[in-house]
Amino acid sequence: MQQDILINWSPQETRVAIVENGAVQEIHVERTLERGLVGNIYLGKVVRVLPGMQSAFIDIGLERAAFLHVGDVWQRQPDGVHMGLVRHHQNTGQASPSLPIEKQVFEGQSLLVQVIKEPIGTKGARLSTQISLAGRLLVFLPQDDHIGVSQKIPQAQRDELRRRLQALAAEHVAPGQSAGQGSTGGFILRTNAEDSSDEELGEDMRYLRKAWQRIRAAALSRPAGSLVHQDLSLLQRVLRDLSGEETQTIRIDSREQYELLKVFGEEFTPKAVSRLQHYKGERPIFDLYRVDEEIARALGRRVDLKSGGYLIIDQTEALTTVDVNTGGYVGARNFDDTVFKTNLEAAHAIARQLRMRNLGGIIIIDFIDMVRDDHRTAVLAELGKELAHDRVKTMAGGFSALGLVEMTRKRTRDSLAHMLTETCPVCEGRGHVKTPRSVTYDILREILREARQFNPREFRVIGAPKVIELFLDEESQHLASLSDFIGKPISLQSETAMSQEQYDIVLM
Repeated sequence: MQQDILINWSPQETRVAIVENGAVQEIHVERTLERGLVGNIYLGKVVRVLPGMQSAFIDIGLERAAFLHVGDVWQRQPDGVHMGLVRHHQNTGQASPSLPIEKQVFEGQSLLVQVIKEPIGTKGARLSTQISLAGRLLVFLPQDDHIGVSQKIPQAQRDELRRRLQALAAEHVAPGQSAGQGSTGGFILRTNAEDSSDEELGEDMRYLRKAWQRIRAAALSRPAGSLVHQDLSLLQRVLRDLSGEETQTIRIDSREQYELLKVFGEEFTPKAVSRLQHYKGERPIFDLYRVDEEIARALGRRVDLKSGGYLIIDQTEALTTVDVNTGGYVGARNFDDTVFKTNLEAAHAIARQLRMRNLGGIIIIDFIDMVRDDHRTAVLAELGKELAHDRVKTMAGGFSALGLVEMTRKRTRDSLAHMLTETCPVCEGRGHVKTPRSVTYDILREILREARQFNPREFRVIGAPKVIELFLDEESQHLASLSDFIGKPISLQSETAMSQEQYDIVLM
């Protein structure tokens, strides 16, 4: 498999397309104004301690002071010095869970803190003094020696993975420190690292420890209220997380970002930086593989197959459904072969669409019914082969009694549709609107209801052009009959700004 990564950068948005064997497989989007604060590390300054609330307000350089609860104050230090308290802290004794917050922090004190919850409305961000750094495969705990494994990994594998991780942690110690010199930090193996090699885990360890050294140095040299570490941008994650041995090139269309990315790569991901290139072509970089067209298709319900068949993909809160249809495909010798070939092509397309749209959670696939068991086995094998290319963990079962294939795909980020679209304000997410005739009958019933309660001089109906046209044409007799029945005139007014279901009845 040959993989190319294309990066389209602008000040407001970064877009990344992963192309494998000439076909777009993944789309990643990050918008500058939507980058959150969770994971960022600041050198904060305590501005107020509230014993009654067992909390403190911390200035981290944002518009509103952030919030630190006593339960989020780190309680254990590995080397006799509270790593959360960077300076102006004279007491090096053990912090205890029984100690109230006023015994642990004081006004004017500088603290190394990490954002664990975004600011919402009038509330500031929530903080913790227990630092954790997330890598591609591991989470690093620089203040702790704990070695753990994600609870989502089966119990039978955890003990062996923990032993491997302990051995690697002892081998890949912090720069300039041996395994016997105090804390070397702890690690938690993430779910997606279940099948990772020792080399991959060691590389992630080196990256995380190096990042922690930079954070410590920044915390000791910058003034209180400074940002000392920001979670990696999408550009940086391309080098650390998205590129691999199969990646041929990483092309970016911004000279400035190319230089910045090169500096980052040379320090943290030297293997990936060798593939980095500045794209200088006159055509927009996404035009090379028609990426924008692929994005537009990935936002639609229908996906056409080359054979003439098609998929219908519906994403809901609970699950995603994929329906396979033969459409106009009649290329095989008999119906069974037609169904089989359509399902084989659909299996390939479904795996690609799951990656492209980044669909997660429960996924139900309704392949066209197949009579032969060997056809079913071949379709499942094709689906499994294509899902194996997915960097996100997937699990697929066999055909159920109803002929459905149930599978799951780990949620890692918002789907493409959730990121780029919003609920339609006209249909409110239903996907349908009432017909103009249905709306006219709603209006007639509403006028009759109003006439029983009020006694205006006239009723005026303000509605969408199609609704008003229907009243003037096919429904004019019903409107006149109602006017005679209530003994009041009914006038009409067309409003182009109204959607088909919107209307107003004004009492004149």
